[in-house]
Order: sequence, then C-alpha cells, then structure tokens
Amino acid sequence: MAFSARVSRDVIAQINVTPLVDVLLVLLIIFMITSPVVTHKATMDLPHPSSKPILEHPGPIHLAIHEDGTLYWNDTPISQSQLRTQLSIAATASTQPVLEIDAADGVAYEAVARALTEAKAQGLASIDMLGER
Repeated sequence: MAFSARVSRDVIAQINVTPLVDVLLVLLIIFMITSPVVTHKATMDLPHPSSKPILEHPGPIHLAIHEDGTLYWNDTPISQSQLRTQLSIAATASTQPVLEIDAADGVAYEAVARALTEAKAQGLASIDMLGER
C-alpha cells in the first residue's frame, strides 16, 4: 500500500494572519490593563507662595582646632569660655549659621569632642566636619 503525497511546486502567496491577530490581541490586553495606571493622577500639597521676604542665610562659622588645642573662631583665637559665648550668640540668631569644625591632624580627640558637645549644648542645629583639602 503506497501513499502518494501530493507535492506541489507552486508558491503559496497567502499570509497566515492568525499569529499576527494573536499578538495584537495580547498587546491590546496589555494596554488595556496598564493604561489606567499610566493615567492615574497624583495629588500633592505644594507650599503656597508667601509675601514674606526670604531671609538669607549667614555665612558659615569656621572653627579651627589646632594640634595644641587652641581654638580659632573665623581665624581669631578664642578661649573655651569665649567659644561658649560665641556659640550661644550664634544659636540664638534668627537663622542659625552652619558651624564648620576644622580639626588638625594631630589634635586630641578630647578637644574636638569638647567643641562638638558645647555646640550641641548651646543648640546649634547644623554642624559640619571639614576633611582634607
């Protein structure tokens, strides 16, 4: 029993559109699911502009601590009691300046800790430690 397969040498000029329709339907479903997420409106409470003038921040205060423990407030030598007074004046200002502490390489940790503790005790909110330059 022999089967003969009919082999035709003719070129089929038709396009199979079934896979194309399947892909388009999947894309349609994806877009239908994701479109509400994309069009979702987010509400934000933005600050309202005020008529008050914007206060400019004062320049930073540079506190240098040298290796021997001497303190310099903006390049002016001060004592520990003068440091306490200067820090309290800076802390009570309407806009507090930034305190930049520049400790030398060989300074004792105790001197730096004392200055940090005093600044925090007086109420300074922003203290920066300067590193290598």
